[in-house]
Order: sequence, then C-alpha cells, then structure tokens
Amino acid sequence: MDLMFDVTALASEEKKFSSSKRDVLKYLKILGVDSRFISYTPEKIYINSLRFSRFSRKKEATFNGQYPEIEVVRNKLFQKICTKSSKHLALEIEPNSRILMPKDNFLVELLMEPYTRKYGVKLVYEGDHDLAVNPLILDDQVNNIFEGIFNGEGLKFTKREGEIYPLVNISLDWINSFLEMDGQELIERENKDDLANSFSEFLEDVAPQYKDNVVSAAKFIESKN
Repeated sequence: MDLMFDVTALASEEKKFSSSKRDVLKYLKILGVDSRFISYTPEKIYINSLRFSRFSRKKEATFNGQYPEIEVVRNKLFQKICTKSSKHLALEIEPNSRILMPKDNFLVELLMEPYTRKYGVKLVYEGDHDLAVNPLILDDQVNNIFEGIFNGEGLKFTKREGEIYPLVNISLDWINSFLEMDGQELIERENKDDLANSFSEFLEDVAPQYKDNVVSAAKFIESKN
C-alpha cells in the first residue's frame, strides 16, 4: 500500500519539477504525502506527524531522488512538540485568517507553516491581521502565575484576545533540546521574578510534571470566575 501513488504521473512529470516551494509540495502530493502534516523550509522538510503525513522511508527515498539537497527530518521530539502545540492551535486559529508572526522565531515558523495548508491562513509580518502570535512558552506562563500569587495579585492570566499561543504548553527544555539537535540557536529566557523562579526550581526537583498541572489548575480557576 505504501507505493500506491500515481507512478505514471510521477514518471511523466519528474523532470518538470523545480526547487520552488510550490513544486516541492506538488511532488510530495504525488508521492502521497499529506503536506498538512509537514513543515516546509527550502533546506529541510520536518515531519510533524509520521502517521498523518504518511511520509514513509520509501517515499523519502523517492523524494530525495528528485530533491537530494532537501533533508527530511524525522525528529521524534519535534513531532511531540507539534502534537502538543496543535491542541491549542486547533481551537485558536480561524480558517483563512491573517496571522501576524513574531520576528526571528525559528520554532514558531515551523509550527505555523503547515497551517497555511491546513486552514488556508496567511502568515504576515506587518500590517493588517486577524490574529497575532504570542511566543509565550510554558515556563514563562507558570512563572507569571507564581509571580502573581507571591505578589498578592492573585492569578495572572496572560492570554489576551486576538492572540494565539503555539508554544504555551511547550517547555523550554523541549524547545532547546530540539533546537540543539537541529543546530539552531537556543532560546534564553528573560529575567523573571526571583521568588517565582526559586519556587519553580524547587518543584522541578520534586515533581517534574508540575508545570502542566499548574496551568490546568489555573485554567480551572479561570473558568469559575
């Protein structure tokens, strides 16, 4: 079943494909790869979901026969990041919307690129937009919650209307582990509240999964207000 793509079309059109994004995605479609579950860059194709992309090793070999200069990345951690991120984005993104992107955020670029095909969105970097990407990560969201509590301000809910948060449930450890494996520049956090940081470090030692639990508890409280 793996090779049940249009071999005739592939053979007849193989020499016509250029290195443009349009042609690369067209070639993947002929191979039977679902490009809604891959992230395109000119140098690399990142698989978001091995199952849903249907990008098998055999298809990869055929693809690299046509495009030997493009690496296919099968990073399992990246696939986990995509799965966690999609749980938020699927609820936040409106089809055909214009989304304002942050500058110089490689991981956000990878996570958002497939939504140009999933939902037909347009990624913009200035001007009019319907939604804006906030690159808030899980660690900073938890820090903000603790900071509000320790300062006597109560829970500080960081989400704002008109913004989407592709990294809000992704930890800095996951992000930097993937970036390091991919040879990218690591993310450095801005200075945060010392007390909140100290408490986070303490919880990290005794309950490594505490961050998701803190956010879930905060969401529950928010829903009751």
